Amino acid sequence: MEKLYYADYAVDKMAVQAEDGIVENEMVPEVTEQIQQPTRLVYQWVDITDEFSQACSELHLGELLRDSSFTLFEAMSAIEMMDPKMDAGMLCNQTKRKVLNFEQSIKASIVSIKDLKFPKLIGIMDATLACLVTWLEGHSLAQTVFTNLYLHNPYIIEDRYLKAFCICILKTVDIIRDRVNRAGAFEEEDFQLVTYGFKMAAETSDVRAIGMMKEVEEEVNRIIKNTRSKPGTQRDSDTQTEHCLSVAVYNRLKFYRMFLTVLISFSKEKCEGISQAQRLLTQLIELVPQMKKELSLGIQAEEGGVTKTDYPTIMGFEPLVNQRLLPPTFPRYTMIKSREEALDYMENQLLCRLQTVTLITEITSLHNMLEIFTEFSKTCPCVLSRSLLQLLFLPFNKKLFGIYSIVDTLKESIRNFIAPVALFPKSSLYNNPQAKEYVDAFLTKAVRPVCTIFQITGHNRARQREKWTHILEELAALQEEADKVDSYLHSQLIKTEPTKVHLACFGTWVLYHTLYVMINYTLAGLELELYATYEYHYIFWYLHEMLYAWMVSTLVRADSFLLEHEAQNDQQIKGRYNRKNKKKKRTKTLSREITLNQGHQQLFGGYHKALMGFQLDGRMKKSKFEFDNEEIRYSHRFAPFVHFVTPPMVHYSRYKVRLWLLFCGFFVIIHALYYNLLQYALLAIDSNVASWWGCLPQKRAFISISYFEFIFCSLCFYCKQIVKKKSKLMRLKETHRFLYTFYLAVMSL
Repeated sequence: MEKLYYADYAVDKMAVQAEDGIVENEMVPEVTEQIQQPTRLVYQWVDITDEFSQACSELHLGELLRDSSFTLFEAMSAIEMMDPKMDAGMLCNQTKRKVLNFEQSIKASIVSIKDLKFPKLIGIMDATLACLVTWLEGHSLAQTVFTNLYLHNPYIIEDRYLKAFCICILKTVDIIRDRVNRAGAFEEEDFQLVTYGFKMAAETSDVRAIGMMKEVEEEVNRIIKNTRSKPGTQRDSDTQTEHCLSVAVYNRLKFYRMFLTVLISFSKEKCEGISQAQRLLTQLIELVPQMKKELSLGIQAEEGGVTKTDYPTIMGFEPLVNQRLLPPTFPRYTMIKSREEALDYMENQLLCRLQTVTLITEITSLHNMLEIFTEFSKTCPCVLSRSLLQLLFLPFNKKLFGIYSIVDTLKESIRNFIAPVALFPKSSLYNNPQAKEYVDAFLTKAVRPVCTIFQITGHNRARQREKWTHILEELAALQEEADKVDSYLHSQLIKTEPTKVHLACFGTWVLYHTLYVMINYTLAGLELELYATYEYHYIFWYLHEMLYAWMVSTLVRADSFLLEHEAQNDQQIKGRYNRKNKKKKRTKTLSREITLNQGHQQLFGGYHKALMGFQLDGRMKKSKFEFDNEEIRYSHRFAPFVHFVTPPMVHYSRYKVRLWLLFCGFFVIIHALYYNLLQYALLAIDSNVASWWGCLPQKRAFISISYFEFIFCSLCFYCKQIVKKKSKLMRLKETHRFLYTFYLAVMSL
């Protein structure tokens, strides 16, 4: 049995310099002379192995010793601690070399802090960018950015270029942390906020950090001018090399300064810095290709053994320096991106996405904003771009873009969506105090769900699905409130204006957002591959028959309200002036959105019918359930929709009934048309498929044309194959065999 020790301690009175201090022992790095000596605790270790063994021997089988200060959490921590498989801090013991901190590396002359050559500066800057990009992808600061020893204490660096660069990086990291934290659109797998006690150059302001970068830029720019080729003179190789290195350092200093300025511009109130950010982002994107060409000018890591925890680095970087700062959790291996990958990430992903974020301020319609947020989320942007978009849309003062009231924006959105009478000044409801109070109360309650929908689009795609279920509960309550408000407003309206109605205006607007959330929830399951193949048929059916059908119906209703409102305005203008306007501004309708949703509806309808055809043909096997059945899975997939009255939840029994009606439709059509289809198929052989379709009598008289279209597509495909037969008799036999086989397949149902 290993020896156990109890750590008692006594305060070294000679070391007491301050009331608050840091406990110093042999495992904590030495502090610099600039820092005041803290209180030091001297541990007095006592061997308790015998006492512990004797106490354990007194416990009977199955007995546990419990203490208020030693719970299950402490017990599990004691088991996991110092286990290489469970404790990330133990990875330091797996390397043979000695791990030194910043101050120790300086004393050992491993790290230089003054008079750094340009190749070293270029290498350090490029390697730091690779660490920064790796951090943005969800790894910890201790294992990425702060493997750069220079960032631990930049104020003792004597090289002006490196000192300004390190302070700029720390300010950049601090702003990114602040923006992401305030937006709250991240999860533990997205981003790590913990700083592990590292300072972020709080003594230096953002303005001063940018000023320091400009100063060193000017110094490097003077070197560039002095080493530039002059007319009539020829530079030697050393001067030319110095010029190229100076340009590379200048480009990097400029890049990091402008990137920090962009982040600061996004933080300005009322979107005042967006124009500056757009200009700087364009310059940054143009600068990246030049930096790619200069990657070879910086120092490179020596080739050597690469392990999960250790890898070769350049001067100033130590992968294991912060390993003991990590909590005793499962080791998480961090693979730092290469310098080429880091620049590609900045050019093709982060900077381009930030450009897209700046365009949101040009959108005035809330529905268009939601569409842009949705499409932006589909590109799987990084946590920084998602957070900046959220803060730009709804900053800390809870006003849209920091300027517009959310309630007023919702009014304008509803007015443009369905044109309710209560929101127009000419209506009697608009000046009715009680009606206005009802509307304002409803809009106030609608603020939170609508803002939450926008915030959900800011999370990563995997986390959005579970968040859609939570917002559905709020929308169900808001829908009930909207129905009450619509009912009251309609009862008041018919008293003063009997020709007008106010039925389901606010309810239709809420229903649109409810269906939007339902569709996104269902499609997220497809995107994340949560559904098994044998579940696709009822997923596609629900999208086709329920969600998109209701969405199209909702949009058509809203569009009819818009057109009716426009017609009333035209009639009033015509009666007032008795003349036609030469140029009339048409009301923006929802025809585009209606067409898109109709296309999605038909697409999922086709998917569903194709899957049912595959099952009938035996090409898709049905699953043999062991611990559940199809009804349980169906109910589980659509469980979040149970709370809603509109649209109503279609339970499994009703789904099976509708599915049986679909099969019956196949049976009726084929049974009635079997013999006629034979001669029409022969006609298609001698002419073409189009004429065969055109000669069908009363083709629009069927109960459901969509069922016949499925059969028709199958026949068209098969007829094309039959045309290749040489003998007409052979073609006749093949056609008859196909139709009879198809007939028997449906009859077998």
